[in-house]
Amino acid sequence: MNQTHPFQPSQQEIDRRYRNTRAAMEAHGLDGLIVSGSEYTGFEGAVRYMCGFHILHRYAYVIVPLKDSPVAVFPKEATWVGDHTATFIDEQVKTPHCGEWMANYCRDQGWKRVGVYGLDYVIPVRDYQALADAGLEIVSFDVAFDHSRAQKSEEELASVRHSMDVNKAGVLAVIQAYQSGKTEAELMGVAENVFSSMGTARNTMDMVLIGPNGSLLPQMVFADPNRRVADSDGLLYGLEVTGTGGHWVEFSRMLSPQGLSKETQEMMDAYAEFHELAKEHMKTGASAEDVHRKCVAPFQGKGWRMGHVCGHSIGMTMIEHPRIGEGSEFELVDNMVCSMHPHVMTEDRRASLYFQETFQVTKDGGVPLSGIPVKYYRGGEAAL
Repeated sequence: MNQTHPFQPSQQEIDRRYRNTRAAMEAHGLDGLIVSGSEYTGFEGAVRYMCGFHILHRYAYVIVPLKDSPVAVFPKEATWVGDHTATFIDEQVKTPHCGEWMANYCRDQGWKRVGVYGLDYVIPVRDYQALADAGLEIVSFDVAFDHSRAQKSEEELASVRHSMDVNKAGVLAVIQAYQSGKTEAELMGVAENVFSSMGTARNTMDMVLIGPNGSLLPQMVFADPNRRVADSDGLLYGLEVTGTGGHWVEFSRMLSPQGLSKETQEMMDAYAEFHELAKEHMKTGASAEDVHRKCVAPFQGKGWRMGHVCGHSIGMTMIEHPRIGEGSEFELVDNMVCSMHPHVMTEDRRASLYFQETFQVTKDGGVPLSGIPVKYYRGGEAAL
C-alpha cells in the first residue's frame, strides 16, 4: 500500500467502507457488486473510495463479493497508467476486456443478481453488454451505494476540509489577480496553477458565469481565452476540486468590481437568507425534501425562476445521491457533506445568481465548511 500522503485510508476506515457497502448489498438481495469509475470528471471517485486507485486514464472496477475478498479490475492497456501501488486491494487483474472477465468471474461465483454502481453514467457500453450477455440480473446500485457512503468518517472529513482549503486558495487567487483587460481564461489559469501546485491533479471542474453591469447571465460556460473582462462585468468563477485525499468540495463567490445590479443585490440578500436557513435546517434526521423547501423560501414569491438543482450529497464522487430537492425523502445523516447551490434568475433570464458552498450536516444544523460569509468581491482583496 502506498503511504505517501496523509489521506490514505487506515485499515479501520477501509473496513468501515466495506461493512457499509455490504450491508446495503444484503438489504437489496445482491450476490455481488461491481463498482465502476472513469476519468470522466467527478466520476472516478467510487473506485478510489473502494480500492485507493486514482484513475489517470480510461476506467477501472472493483468487484465486491458479500463475504470474499474484493478484486480490482483494470484494462490491460492501462497497466502503466496511474499509480497502482496506491491500490489497497491485494487481488488486481489487468485484462484486455474487463466486461468479459467480470462476466466470467460472476458466472464462476454462481452469482445471479449483480448490482452495478455507475450503470446510469459511467460504465463503458461494451463492458455492460458483456455482463448483460452473461444472463445476469443486473441491478442499478447508484442510489443505494451513494446512500451507504453518505455518512463521512472523521478521516474523510479531514480530507474534505483539506479540499476546501485548496478550493478557497484558488478562489482567492482569482480575486487577487483580477485586473480589467485580462481574459476570462487568464484569470481561470491563476486558479488552476494554485490547484495543480496543491495536488488536485486532474480533479478540477471549472466554469464561469458572466454578465454586464454587475449581473450574471444564467449560463455556465468555459472561460473564454479571447474575451477580456471589464470593471462593469459580473464574474463568478465556479470552482470544484478535490485535494490529495480525493473528496470533492464546491466553493465560489461573485466578483463585481463596480458593484451589483439592483436585481443581483436582491438575489444576494436572498442567498444570505438561504445560507442562514441551511445552517438552521440541515440537521441530522431531516428529509432532503424538507430541507429544500425550507431553505429556498427566500427565492419564492419574487417573480424569479429556479434553474440548477438546489443541492446534493458530495464525496469522492462529485455528485452523489441524494439530491436536496423535491421528491427526495432521504433522511440526512450525521456528518453527511452536501454542496448547496441554488440557481435563481429573473423571468427574462437577464440576471441570475449561483454560487457554491459545501455544508456538513450535524445534529445542530448545517456547518458551512468555507467559513466565508455570503458577499461579493471587487477584486484585489487580500483575503476572503
